[in-house]
Amino acid sequence: MSKPTAPAPSLEVSGLAYAYPDGHQALFGVNLTVARGERVALLGPNGAGKTTLVLHLNGILDAGAGTVRVAGLPVEKHNLAEIRRRVGIVFQDPDDQLFMPTVREDVAFGPAASGLRGAELEERVTEALEQVGMEGYANRPPHHLSFGQRRRVAVATVLAMRPEILVLDEPSSNLDPASRRELADILRSLDVTVLMVTHDLPYALELCPRAVILSQGAIAADNRTQDLLCDEELMRAHRLELPFGFDPRSVTMGV
Repeated sequence: MSKPTAPAPSLEVSGLAYAYPDGHQALFGVNLTVARGERVALLGPNGAGKTTLVLHLNGILDAGAGTVRVAGLPVEKHNLAEIRRRVGIVFQDPDDQLFMPTVREDVAFGPAASGLRGAELEERVTEALEQVGMEGYANRPPHHLSFGQRRRVAVATVLAMRPEILVLDEPSSNLDPASRRELADILRSLDVTVLMVTHDLPYALELCPRAVILSQGAIAADNRTQDLLCDEELMRAHRLELPFGFDPRSVTMGV
């Protein structure tokens, strides 16, 4: 009796290189594998290539060289509809994602565009809002919500597509401490792969057991988040700084 085939990793990036039309080389042979259900922080200084890498994950940018696979599926033109369902990106500013008159309509937009209708669509919307604790706000206009509430709705718009990978761009930015904690609790509860692009190193340590440092278009380090943040020489070399007085060794790592 043959053994069952192991599921493909959520993300496989191999030899990814990319230069912009002006000739600027943003990525140099990036290799990265992220297993199903992992939470990984993508760290690095401004200009390191983090955004360029993320834009390859759902085909917004075409690989100049190398390959990107999502759940075993190559990120290629004929796969883009399925890839964009599987890779959900939550932007830093929720107002870039929320444009409908009500929260319900915003969350329904993606699934409806994919062909869902009626009870199935309503179920998908309700499920996504419940996942982020916003089910009581379905009929509210998004612009009447607090910034933290809008960010949770933005996450719900992506979860409504039932993605394989949730990519978060600076998820803790501009949040008050309570909203920051609430979002962390939500992210821990989700059964998806998470790739978090952030400069908030304590938040990365709190939520992501693993971290990758991208610097000058290449991966400079890939290890346990706590180990990376405790390496003062590595941090200094890649312009990463912890908040004053914060000691990563004092944090008890959870799952």
